[in-house]
Amino acid sequence: MRFPYGLSDFSKLIQDGYFYQDRTDRIPLLEAAGDQLIFIRPRRFGKSLLLSMLEHYYDVNRAAQFEALFGHLAIGRNPTPRHNQYFVMKWDFSLVKAQGEVKDIEAALHQHLNDRMAQFAANYASHLTQPVTLRPDNAISSLESLLSATRAAGRKLYLLIDEYDNFANDVLMAGQKQEFYEALLYGEGLLKTVFKAVKAAAGGLGLDRVFITGVSPVVLSDMTSGYNVGENIYLDATFNDLCGFTEAEIAAVLARMAEEGSSWSAAEALETMRTFYNGYCFSETGGERLYNSTLSLYFLKALQTKGCYPQEMLDENLAMDRGKLAYIAQLPHGEAVLIQALNGAEGVIIPRLARRFGVADVLTAVKDQPFMASLLYYFGVLTFAGRGVLGKAILNIPNLVARSLYVERLRELWLPTYEDRQTIPRLAETVYLKGDLAPLVAFIEQRYLPVLSNRDYRWTNELLVKIAFLTLLFDDRLYMMVSETEVDHGYSDLSLIVRSDMRRFQALDLLLEFKYLGLKDLGLSGEQVRESTAAQLAALPLIRAKLAEAADQAQRYGAALRTRYGLTDLRLFAVVGVGLERVVWQAIQPVEP
Repeated sequence: MRFPYGLSDFSKLIQDGYFYQDRTDRIPLLEAAGDQLIFIRPRRFGKSLLLSMLEHYYDVNRAAQFEALFGHLAIGRNPTPRHNQYFVMKWDFSLVKAQGEVKDIEAALHQHLNDRMAQFAANYASHLTQPVTLRPDNAISSLESLLSATRAAGRKLYLLIDEYDNFANDVLMAGQKQEFYEALLYGEGLLKTVFKAVKAAAGGLGLDRVFITGVSPVVLSDMTSGYNVGENIYLDATFNDLCGFTEAEIAAVLARMAEEGSSWSAAEALETMRTFYNGYCFSETGGERLYNSTLSLYFLKALQTKGCYPQEMLDENLAMDRGKLAYIAQLPHGEAVLIQALNGAEGVIIPRLARRFGVADVLTAVKDQPFMASLLYYFGVLTFAGRGVLGKAILNIPNLVARSLYVERLRELWLPTYEDRQTIPRLAETVYLKGDLAPLVAFIEQRYLPVLSNRDYRWTNELLVKIAFLTLLFDDRLYMMVSETEVDHGYSDLSLIVRSDMRRFQALDLLLEFKYLGLKDLGLSGEQVRESTAAQLAALPLIRAKLAEAADQAQRYGAALRTRYGLTDLRLFAVVGVGLERVVWQAIQPVEP
């Protein structure tokens, strides 16, 4: 089995014998959904491969290849009448240089469209009865010539547009070219004119079908008057798994790999992949949770070629997603949204997902929590988790890889110095190797809590205390580290389970349960709490009761985790935050079953 990591050419995948998870059974559903479709998914979720599959299915030039490419797939056994009936043209706006002055960007867009139309003319030269005239400074005129040649040939056009929102994403992340973007998409801007031409072409001028992909709907609002005929299918439950893998599909691949001979366990590999890569849902009405396709192929290829898991579970090709969290974090109250997202039990609750917003909204409008959470959803670092009170949408972090991006961003914001970055690994290793929280707690009290107490947060409770430990102990190289792990009809606060491939080292399995008491609860001042010893604080009745409550939960959840993962030495801890001043903790001796 060969895994097509980084490949999006459908014919190469099929002809060279790469793994391909069949999605061709969705072609009839896509045809029925509409003539002009808009499909949005996060980066690296297989959108380009989907477009390539559609291109090969509908292209008249590939009719002779139909059996070889599709005969063994679902659609090959029951093809639709439209297969291999179209001239197909593909535009990829990610290839358009978005730097320079407006005239430079416009020239790059004209060049890309003309290059694709020149390729079209070469591809279908044997079918065309009149030439396609290209005008280097006017791609709209070139398109009119192409459509005229298409009609004269007695064929219709299928247009595929990949990364339609590339310009907007560049503006969003760079935050410096608003006037350039407005010149391209507002008024009679070139990009808006392009989409107006697409709309006109679909009105009887030879363009029969359009399929558009992108990362977010940020352009849709701005181009509404230019292109208001597209049907959005990205939240349709029918197409929830149009891209990405289901757990059953991942399990089947691992089982097949294991049959070919391996030193690893398919069940353990699935557990690891589930923790790191699963969890995406793209339907507001619910649906099966999905695995990120690029990350899954990254893992599977490493497992096959090296016989072990990749050391770094986050593929660096997705590292640029860090910039999107950095964008949110720098917005007013953006940090608070990231903190709330890390509260796994609750997630982020918003009235509804924002479906249409323009670049002006992104750059200048007030950014409330629903707006920021919606952007995080489209970026792929939040996902649907259900409905809450009054039908509000609950969004949570899909998996451990996405969680690592949040942890990294908050740690960089709160503890940015060189000294912090040198100290944190040493403190964490003391916990990993010895189960001793004392040095880490001292650092939290002396360095971390003062930082948090100076920030304007609604939370002065166990969430901030838990996040302090989470950001300091997070290490997905060693651990499947999950906050709010569901066990025994409840949720453990923070569990650090050593990855199965890292058990040859000495790291301990850990479980921490957190509680919180405010200064008002204790009737003490901050100075009184700071001057007390840890033993004096632990002896206070309210703190003693909280420690006992946390210990009881740790015992119960620990027993469930030992059974689930076959653990023999799970270390348990009860932790109580006392205001944002002190942290009191106890190691808990597990109760033998």
